[in-house]
Amino acid sequence: MIRVRQFQQDDLDAMYRICVMTADGGEDGTHLYSDPELPGHLFMAPYTIFEPSLAFVAEDSEGVGGYIVAALDTAAFERRLEKEWWPDLRARYAEAAPDGADGMSQAERYARHNIHHPWGPNPELIERYPSHLHIDLVPRMQGQGAGRRLIETLVAALRAQGSHGLHLFVGFGNERAPGFYRHVGFTQLPIEDIQAFAMDLASAR
Repeated sequence: MIRVRQFQQDDLDAMYRICVMTADGGEDGTHLYSDPELPGHLFMAPYTIFEPSLAFVAEDSEGVGGYIVAALDTAAFERRLEKEWWPDLRARYAEAAPDGADGMSQAERYARHNIHHPWGPNPELIERYPSHLHIDLVPRMQGQGAGRRLIETLVAALRAQGSHGLHLFVGFGNERAPGFYRHVGFTQLPIEDIQAFAMDLASAR
Protein backbone atom coordinates (compact mmCIF):
# COMPACT_ATOMS: atom_id res chain seq x y z
CA MET A 1 0.00 0.00 0.00
CA ILE A 2 1.21 3.47 -0.89
CA ARG A 3 0.12 6.33 1.36
CA VAL A 4 0.18 9.99 0.37
CA ARG A 5 0.52 12.42 3.25
CA GLN A 6 1.73 15.89 4.21
CA PHE A 7 5.47 16.45 4.31
CA GLN A 8 7.15 16.22 7.71
CA GLN A 9 10.58 17.55 8.60
CA ASP A 10 12.06 14.10 9.12
CA ASP A 11 11.20 13.21 5.49
CA LEU A 12 13.87 15.58 4.21
CA ASP A 13 16.81 13.15 4.04
CA ALA A 14 14.75 10.67 2.01
CA MET A 15 13.58 13.47 -0.29
CA TYR A 16 17.16 14.56 -0.96
CA ARG A 17 18.00 10.96 -1.91
CA ILE A 18 14.97 10.70 -4.19
CA CYS A 19 15.89 13.94 -5.91
CA VAL A 20 19.40 12.84 -6.87
CA MET A 21 18.21 9.30 -7.69
CA THR A 22 15.91 10.76 -10.36
CA ALA A 23 18.14 13.64 -11.48
CA ASP A 24 19.38 12.13 -14.75
CA GLY A 25 16.26 12.42 -16.92
CA GLY A 26 14.33 10.40 -14.37
CA GLU A 27 17.20 7.97 -13.75
CA ASP A 28 19.81 7.86 -10.98
CA GLY A 29 21.98 10.96 -11.25
CA THR A 30 24.22 10.33 -8.26
CA HIS A 31 27.28 9.96 -10.50
CA LEU A 32 26.73 13.43 -11.99
CA TYR A 33 27.21 15.50 -8.83
CA SER A 34 30.15 16.04 -6.51
CA ASP A 35 27.59 16.73 -3.78
CA PRO A 36 24.52 14.47 -3.95
CA GLU A 37 22.44 17.11 -2.18
CA LEU A 38 22.94 19.67 -4.94
CA PRO A 39 19.83 18.74 -7.01
CA GLY A 40 17.71 18.80 -3.86
CA HIS A 41 18.93 22.28 -3.00
CA LEU A 42 17.58 23.50 -6.34
CA PHE A 43 14.42 21.51 -6.94
CA MET A 44 13.04 20.39 -3.59
CA ALA A 45 14.36 21.77 -0.28
CA PRO A 46 13.31 25.44 -0.50
CA TYR A 47 9.71 24.42 -1.12
CA THR A 48 9.61 22.44 2.12
CA ILE A 49 10.88 25.49 4.00
CA PHE A 50 8.91 28.29 2.35
CA GLU A 51 5.78 26.40 1.20
CA PRO A 52 5.40 23.37 3.52
CA SER A 53 1.62 23.31 3.09
CA LEU A 54 2.22 22.41 -0.57
CA ALA A 55 4.69 19.59 0.07
CA PHE A 56 3.50 15.97 0.13
CA VAL A 57 5.19 12.57 0.16
CA ALA A 58 4.29 9.05 -0.93
CA GLU A 59 5.43 6.23 1.31
CA ASP A 60 5.15 2.45 1.45
CA SER A 61 6.54 -0.26 3.71
CA GLU A 62 10.07 0.67 2.59
CA GLY A 63 9.64 4.32 3.49
CA VAL A 64 9.24 7.55 1.54
CA GLY A 65 9.73 6.93 -2.16
CA GLY A 66 8.19 9.97 -3.79
CA TYR A 67 7.26 13.59 -3.23
CA ILE A 68 5.62 16.60 -4.78
CA VAL A 69 6.42 20.20 -3.88
CA ALA A 70 5.05 23.45 -5.23
CA ALA A 71 4.98 27.24 -5.01
CA LEU A 72 1.62 28.98 -4.92
CA ASP A 73 2.89 32.23 -6.44
CA THR A 74 5.92 31.61 -8.64
CA ALA A 75 6.98 35.25 -8.89
CA ALA A 76 6.82 35.80 -5.14
CA PHE A 77 8.62 32.51 -4.52
CA GLU A 78 11.47 33.45 -6.85
CA ARG A 79 11.86 36.80 -5.09
CA ARG A 80 12.07 35.03 -1.74
CA LEU A 81 14.69 32.61 -3.06
CA GLU A 82 16.80 35.55 -4.18
CA LYS A 83 16.73 37.02 -0.68
CA GLU A 84 16.74 33.96 1.55
CA TRP A 85 17.98 30.91 -0.35
CA TRP A 86 20.45 31.61 -3.15
CA PRO A 87 22.96 33.73 -1.20
CA ASP A 88 24.10 30.87 1.05
CA LEU A 89 24.27 28.45 -1.87
CA ARG A 90 26.30 30.91 -3.93
CA ALA A 91 28.83 31.03 -1.14
CA ARG A 92 28.89 27.25 -0.94
CA TYR A 93 28.98 26.38 -4.65
CA ALA A 94 31.23 28.39 -6.94
CA GLU A 95 30.27 28.87 -10.56
CA ALA A 96 31.67 26.31 -12.96
CA ALA A 97 34.77 27.33 -14.90
CA PRO A 98 33.74 28.58 -18.36
CA ASP A 99 36.38 26.46 -20.11
CA GLY A 100 35.17 23.24 -18.48
CA ALA A 101 38.58 22.61 -16.92
CA ASP A 102 37.00 21.86 -13.53
CA GLY A 103 35.91 18.42 -14.76
CA MET A 104 32.30 18.87 -13.66
CA SER A 105 29.50 17.03 -15.42
CA GLN A 106 27.19 19.09 -17.59
CA ALA A 107 24.42 18.50 -15.05
CA GLU A 108 26.48 19.96 -12.21
CA ARG A 109 27.59 22.88 -14.34
CA TYR A 110 23.95 23.62 -15.15
CA ALA A 111 22.94 23.34 -11.47
CA ARG A 112 25.67 25.73 -10.34
CA HIS A 113 24.77 28.15 -13.12
CA ASN A 114 21.15 28.12 -11.92
CA ILE A 115 22.25 28.99 -8.40
CA HIS A 116 24.18 32.04 -9.57
CA HIS A 117 21.86 32.97 -12.46
CA PRO A 118 18.35 31.69 -11.67
CA TRP A 119 16.06 31.22 -14.62
CA GLY A 120 13.37 33.89 -14.32
CA PRO A 121 9.71 32.99 -14.79
CA ASN A 122 7.93 34.02 -17.99
CA PRO A 123 5.48 36.82 -17.04
CA GLU A 124 2.82 35.67 -19.51
CA LEU A 125 3.08 32.09 -18.31
CA ILE A 126 2.80 32.85 -14.61
CA GLU A 127 -0.04 35.31 -15.14
CA ARG A 128 -2.19 32.46 -16.42
CA TYR A 129 -0.56 29.62 -14.45
CA PRO A 130 0.93 31.24 -11.31
CA SER A 131 1.78 28.06 -9.42
CA HIS A 132 4.45 25.52 -10.31
CA LEU A 133 5.53 22.09 -9.08
CA HIS A 134 8.29 19.51 -8.92
CA ILE A 135 7.52 15.81 -8.51
CA ASP A 136 9.80 12.78 -8.22
CA LEU A 137 9.20 9.06 -7.68
CA VAL A 138 11.73 6.25 -7.31
CA PRO A 139 11.19 3.29 -9.68
CA ARG A 140 9.44 1.07 -7.15
CA MET A 141 6.61 3.59 -6.89
CA GLN A 142 6.17 4.28 -10.56
CA GLY A 143 3.22 2.81 -12.43
CA GLN A 144 1.18 2.27 -9.27
CA GLY A 145 -0.90 5.44 -9.24
CA ALA A 146 1.27 7.26 -6.69
CA GLY A 147 2.14 10.04 -9.12
CA ARG A 148 -1.49 10.68 -9.96
CA ARG A 149 -2.42 10.73 -6.27
CA LEU A 150 0.35 13.21 -5.49
CA ILE A 151 -0.84 15.47 -8.35
CA GLU A 152 -4.46 15.25 -7.21
CA THR A 153 -3.51 16.02 -3.61
CA LEU A 154 -1.47 19.04 -4.65
CA VAL A 155 -4.14 20.35 -7.03
CA ALA A 156 -6.72 20.20 -4.25
CA ALA A 157 -4.38 22.11 -1.93
CA LEU A 158 -3.63 24.74 -4.57
CA ARG A 159 -7.31 25.29 -5.29
CA ALA A 160 -7.99 25.63 -1.58
CA GLN A 161 -5.33 28.37 -1.47
CA GLY A 162 -6.85 30.17 -4.45
CA SER A 163 -4.56 29.23 -7.35
CA HIS A 164 -6.11 29.36 -10.81
CA GLY A 165 -3.29 27.70 -12.75
CA LEU A 166 -0.34 25.33 -12.43
CA HIS A 167 2.70 24.73 -14.62
CA LEU A 168 5.87 22.65 -14.73
CA PHE A 169 8.88 22.05 -16.95
CA VAL A 170 10.38 18.79 -18.18
CA GLY A 171 13.91 18.35 -19.51
CA PHE A 172 14.23 16.92 -23.00
CA GLY A 173 16.21 14.00 -21.60
CA ASN A 174 13.20 12.73 -19.68
CA GLU A 175 11.28 10.67 -22.23
CA ARG A 176 8.61 9.17 -19.98
CA ALA A 177 7.40 12.23 -18.08
CA PRO A 178 5.50 14.02 -20.90
CA GLY A 179 3.14 11.09 -21.36
CA PHE A 180 2.47 10.95 -17.64
CA TYR A 181 1.63 14.65 -17.42
CA ARG A 182 -0.74 14.44 -20.37
CA HIS A 183 -2.36 11.40 -18.77
CA VAL A 184 -3.08 13.25 -15.50
CA GLY A 185 -4.60 16.29 -17.17
CA PHE A 186 -1.80 18.66 -18.17
CA THR A 187 -1.57 20.31 -21.59
CA GLN A 188 1.75 20.89 -23.32
CA LEU A 189 2.40 24.54 -24.10
CA PRO A 190 3.97 25.84 -27.34
CA ILE A 191 7.15 27.18 -25.74
CA GLU A 192 10.48 26.86 -27.52
CA ASP A 193 13.63 25.40 -25.95
CA ILE A 194 11.82 23.60 -23.11
CA GLN A 195 8.93 21.24 -22.53
CA ALA A 196 6.28 23.12 -20.55
CA PHE A 197 3.00 21.72 -19.27
CA ALA A 198 0.10 23.51 -17.62
CA MET A 199 -3.26 22.91 -15.98
CA ASP A 200 -6.11 25.40 -15.66
CA LEU A 201 -7.23 24.96 -12.05
CA ALA A 202 -10.20 27.29 -12.44
CA SER A 203 -11.94 25.00 -14.92
CA ALA A 204 -10.32 21.54 -14.62
CA ARG A 205 -12.46 20.21 -11.81
